[in-house]
Order: sequence, then C-alpha cells, then structure tokens
Amino acid sequence: MRNLKFAIRTLSSTPFVTAIAIVSLALGIGATAGIFSVFHQVLLESLAVPDPSALVNLSAPGPKPGFGSCGREGDCEVVFSYAMFRDLQKVQTVFTDIAAHVGFAAHLAYEDRTSSSEGQLVSGSYFPVLELQPALGRLLNSNDDKLVGESRVVVLGYNYWSSRFGLDPTILNKPLIVNGQRLTIVGVVPKGFEGTTIGMQPAIYVPITLREMLDANFNSWSLRTDYWAYLFARLRPGVTIERARASLGAQYHAIVNDVEAPLQKDISPQTMARFRAKPILVEAGGRGQSVVPDQAKTPLRLLLGVTAFVLLIACANIANLLLARSAARAGEMAIRLSIGASRARLIGQLLTESLLLAVLGGIAGLVVAHWTLVLVASLLPPEVQRRIPFSISGTVILFGIVLTFATGLLFGLFPALHNTRLDLASALKNQAGQPSGAKGAARFRLLLATSQIALAMMLLASSGLFVKSLLNISRLDLGFKVDHVATFGLSPDLNGYSPDRTRVFYQRLEDELRAAPGVTAVTASNVLLLAGNNLSRGVAVQGFKAGPDTDSNSRYNRVGPGYFSALGIPLMAGREFTDADTVNSAKVALVNQTFAKKFGLGNDAVGKLMGWAPGEGYRSKLDTTIVGIVEDAKYSEVKQNVPPQFFVPYRQDKGLDALHVYVRASGDVAQVASAITAVVKRLDPNLPIEELETLPEQVRNNTFLDRMVTSLSAAFALLASLLAAIGLYGVLAYTVAQRTREIGLRMALGAAPGRVRGMVLRQVAVMTLAGALVGLGGALAVGKGAQSMLFQMTGADPTVLVLSTVALSLVALCAGFIPAHRASRVDPMRALKYE
Repeated sequence: MRNLKFAIRTLSSTPFVTAIAIVSLALGIGATAGIFSVFHQVLLESLAVPDPSALVNLSAPGPKPGFGSCGREGDCEVVFSYAMFRDLQKVQTVFTDIAAHVGFAAHLAYEDRTSSSEGQLVSGSYFPVLELQPALGRLLNSNDDKLVGESRVVVLGYNYWSSRFGLDPTILNKPLIVNGQRLTIVGVVPKGFEGTTIGMQPAIYVPITLREMLDANFNSWSLRTDYWAYLFARLRPGVTIERARASLGAQYHAIVNDVEAPLQKDISPQTMARFRAKPILVEAGGRGQSVVPDQAKTPLRLLLGVTAFVLLIACANIANLLLARSAARAGEMAIRLSIGASRARLIGQLLTESLLLAVLGGIAGLVVAHWTLVLVASLLPPEVQRRIPFSISGTVILFGIVLTFATGLLFGLFPALHNTRLDLASALKNQAGQPSGAKGAARFRLLLATSQIALAMMLLASSGLFVKSLLNISRLDLGFKVDHVATFGLSPDLNGYSPDRTRVFYQRLEDELRAAPGVTAVTASNVLLLAGNNLSRGVAVQGFKAGPDTDSNSRYNRVGPGYFSALGIPLMAGREFTDADTVNSAKVALVNQTFAKKFGLGNDAVGKLMGWAPGEGYRSKLDTTIVGIVEDAKYSEVKQNVPPQFFVPYRQDKGLDALHVYVRASGDVAQVASAITAVVKRLDPNLPIEELETLPEQVRNNTFLDRMVTSLSAAFALLASLLAAIGLYGVLAYTVAQRTREIGLRMALGAAPGRVRGMVLRQVAVMTLAGALVGLGGALAVGKGAQSMLFQMTGADPTVLVLSTVALSLVALCAGFIPAHRASRVDPMRALKYE
C-alpha cells in the first residue's frame, strides 16, 4: 500500500507526461481488446451448451453426383442426404446420438402481424444431443420427427420470445403461423442459446420432417443424390474422436459401397473409385457449424496482430519515457539505497508505478475497446450487425486484465532494473549522476525507437496493400449500372400463396411500380445480384458433347422481362425476355459470353437448344431455345470471375416463389423506397418487405470484409505512425538535452547551426533507414500471408512499398526536425555551464 501511495504521488507530480502515457496505453490496450472481442466471439467462443467439448461435427467431402444445397452452416463438402443421416443414426455406436439441422427462411404470423425471420429445421435428436433444458415448456425430441409432416409444433428462440411476446409465459399451446402453416408453440429454448451456427439467430425451431410442408419446392426425402442436411453428434463418455472416426468410417463406407454406389449412373470408373473411397470426417464441434470462422480467420488474425504491434509501440514509448525519467531520479534512488533500502524494494516501487500506469491505461482502454467494436460494427452490413451483436464479455475483460498487467511488466521491467543499478559514489556526489550503464540505456532507447519505426513501417506498408486492393475493387467494371437502383425481396410463397397467385401478384406489383412517380424501370430475379448466393446446375447444350466427368455446370437465374435493359447489361445478340414469355409459351433462355465460350457456341448461340443435364429426377431433353446473348456481368461476388451463366424467364417457372425486385429511379432513390413500401402494403399489407436497400449498398456489403480490414488496418497504421513519431521525438529531445554541453562546445569551436541540425537529422535518417528495412521485411511477410485477401495485386507491390517508405520518412523527419532545430539554437555560453 505504501508503494501504491508513493506511486500515485510520483505520477501526479508530472500530470502531462502521465496523461500522455495513459492515453497511449489506452489506445493500444483498448484496440487490442476490442479486436480480441471480435476474434473470440467468431473464432474461439464455444456454444452455450453443457460440455461443448464433447460435440463433434460430421462432414463428407468427396464426389456428390446429384444436387446439393448449402448455406451459412457450411459449404457443400459438409452436407449429407437425409437418407444417409437416418442410416448413420441407426448404425453408429460411439455417440449418444446424431443430430441434423438446416436453416430456412420463415414468415411468422401471430395475431395478424407477420414478420420475416429465419428458422431452423432440426431433428428430434437436436436438443437432446445439445443437452439443453427449456426456458419454458418443452423442447423437441425423438417423438417429433418420426413421420414426415406430423408433429406440427414449434419451439421459440429466447430472443424472439422476448422481443415479440415480452416473455409471456402463457404463449404455450398457442398457434403460430409459419410460412402459412399453423403450428403449436410447445416451448422456448434457454436464454443465451442462439443456435449452433455463427451468423444465424433462429427465431424458431421446427421438426425437420416439416420441411416439405414449409418449403413447397422440396420433395427430396428419399433421394440419396440430394445433399442438404448438416450433422453433428455428442461423443459417449470415454469415447475419443479418433475412436469415433474409425468406427463411424467403417459403417459409412459400408453404406456408401453397398447402398449408394449402385445408384450412381453416368460417372467414370475414376470418379466411382473416388466415390467408394470418400471419407467421413469427425472433427471437434464445440463451436458449432458455420462458414464464418473460415471466412473471417485470416482477416481477424491479421487485425489482432496489427493491434498487438500498436500496443508494442505504445509500450516502447512508455519504456523510453521511464528511462528518460531515470536520470532525474538517479539521486533519489542513490539516497534510498545508501540509507538501507534494498534493490528489490526499489524495483518493486518502480514496477508499482509502471503497473499503476498500465491499470489506468487499461481502465481507459475499456472505452477504446467499446469504440473499436462500434467502429467494427459500422463497417459491417446491417444483416451481419443483427446476427452477430459484438459485445465486451467477461472473457474479454479477463483478457484485458491479463493484457494490462503483462503490458505493465513489459514496459516497466527494464527501466526498473536499470534505474536501480547505480554508482553510489558518483550519484551521491552530485545527486544527478547517471546510472551505471547510462550508455547502454541510451543505446536501448535508440533501439526501442528504431523498433517503433520498423513496426510502424510494417503496419503502414501492410495497410497500403489493402488500400490499393480496395481501390482495385472499386474501379472494377461490374458489367451493370448500379446507380439509382433500389432492390428488395418478397416471398409470397411463405405467406401461403400458390404459384398461380404468386405470378399474378408479381405482375400487378411490376405494373404498379412502373406507374409510380420517378420510376424508369422495374424488373426482378430469383437470385439477388452480389449477395453471395448461387444457383447452379449441370446443363446439356446442342452441339456440346459431355462425357461422364465433363464439367457441364453453369450458374443460372430466373429473371423478369426487361431485366438486362433495366440493369444496363448490354445485349450482344438476339432479344430480351418480354411479357409474352409465360408459363404457356415455348421455353427460352439467354446466356452470357462465358457460357457461350464454355459450351462452344461462339457467335451462333441464338437459336441453339439447351436443357438440364441428365440426372435423377430431371429431364435431359433439349427443350429450351437460346434467344439471346448478353455481355458478362458480375453475379454472386464482386471479386470472383464472371461464371458461365444462363437466364430463364421467372414467368415460365411453374413453381414460382421468392423474388428480388429492382426499381430504377430517375432521381432520388429514397422517394422510390417510400413508393415501394406503399405499393406492397396496398397489394398485401401482411407481406413483409425483405432487405430493402440500394444496389450500391448491396455492392458495398458484398465487399464489407475488404472494407473492414482496409479501414481498420489503415486507422491502426496511422495510430502506430503517430505513436512512433512521438517516441522518436521523445528520444531525440532527450538525447539533445543530454548532449547540450557537447553541442555548445561544438558551436563554440565554430560549428554552424546547420551542421548541428544535420548531425541530429543524420541520426534520424540512420534510425529510419534501419527501421524501414526491417519493417519492409515484415510487410512482405504480412503481404505473403494475406495474399488471398488482395485483389489483382501481389503482397510485394513496389508502388505501395515505396510510397509507405516515403510517408514514414516524412513522418520521422518531421518528428526529428524540432529537436534538431532546438539543438541548432543552443547558446554556447549557457550550454558550457549546463549540468
């Protein structure tokens, strides 16, 4: 306690210096803790279930001839057929059970109020495997998924129960309309459980056997060539992952070879061999199933490393500050040692001061951590903000505490050891003597400052790479015109509309929107542009010969009349779709340039026939006429190459469901947005509008990860450069003060002020050159590791490296000029009397 009181008095005696130190530490600790919060929530946090370490995820990489659908839970390597799920559930002996799940879009209606949300279709084993207890009522169990279409029950998510029903306990046994179907509410999941997929917050959970009833386009219960179910399991007590992998692998291969291999048609012997040998993977599943960790792993590791380097620069600044103060306190330390104080006690006192600085910086860092999370959230699309609400958890606070004390020791230990290593005779003689090893301390200060320059150089060059990559993305020709376009989604089928009623609704919607003031064009598509979504199928094309292993896959989209002219996609040959292309007319399609090239159509595509490739349950006859070719335009991702793509009229789709509508305005899109809301409410006040936004916003959301990494890395690089400049200034200012007599002597002997300035600036140049070279090496390493995130450039871009070097050199020269200028104005007579 005595040490703490003395530390408070010592720091209070220099309030300005103490404030600078606290702010530097707060920025470093807070930024690191803020990014760690995101890192922890996305990559490290376990599911809110009992013993999550016993959970395992199952996946089935390898050939999957047939049809696959996948989403945020995992890519298409992960999914299983429903029939395989039931087979594995019956034969396995190493798990308490296996659970299946898949997300779905849900319209939820209660008391004449409908909202758009997302739900989770789950097997009866889902909640028992997770070992969850309900917050209210009961959860689903094995009795709820015995027969397809039965057990019309629903379990509410806790957050949905809270926001929609105000935690009303009387909600049990009341009806909830889900996608037009009446289900009975039987329970609520426990508080804190938000599903098993990062980036999804299901409002409801329904039996997986209700999928066909809730999704009119689904009828694949028995098809072993339709892959869509995600599986996880819980290990039995005492069973290791290795044992489970070996046991389940043998059972899986038996099913694949005895049951599924004989069903495969039109595949080569090589593919059949791979099909028979494909493995089943059993991996740790305590963090759930999601594509988000794989997508975010590299950028989050990068950002966490960047903030750690910023913190190191701040620590180097404080260490330099404490070393500079050691000279002024040498007499104090000498007196205390001479009257009997032990060196260990003095070291403890100095470390107490360092830790107090760190604690004050850590407390202020909580505010900076909150600001960092706010900044991160502001760079994310609204949809992601809703699904991943970042917050400072207890784990993050614990991390901040550990980081604070580690920081205090890191920047305080060397100054404390150095400050107590004194030549007592010299120190007591003038009570301003330098600690023994003062030259070593000076070299260490220069080394710290040079290290700061190196770290700042690395961060500046790395952020420059991301800035240029983002510029490359922003200059990319998307192939269509995004300005003055609003887009939104509608899912009439989820409100119980029949396909015929849906078709009439969309036609009325388009007609009324075209008549709205300021609207110049209206069209629609099944797949929203640049939303990360894809539809793809194997196709057969007239004149294109396909063998068993030939890649005949193409992306496709169902679109409305005038789609290409409304979006500004040039038509190269043929015609667009018109109102005459209906379900009763001849089937037609348009293709893009890449499709024509892939399937050898050249310039003669118009008039050729195409159709679905042969496959179980699908016609293989050439029954669709290609009526036009359009120029390539981006489809799913801004950064991906344009894929082969064909388009068909949505009005020819007999099972018409959800569409995304595009409305082009002559002026302000905001006015069009209000017109959209009014028209939809007039046509059906109970139909929710989904994701109403502008097309430029959609483009920005598609590249949000690039924008987030660029913005944060640039902000942290600028902060690092500022801290490095402050550190360099402090070192040079202290060095000039220590060399006052030497400088005065030089000037008394005839040295010109310019020469003195040059002497100091040469030291700056040497430190900057050494730091820049080391920093460039680090930047090249970062660029190599982040190559997958860079667009149309390499991690060793010479322009970025040169500009970063010039920028940092200017910062260093500016930081060094003030001490150099002061040195050149030293009065020789006063300097010679300087103590």
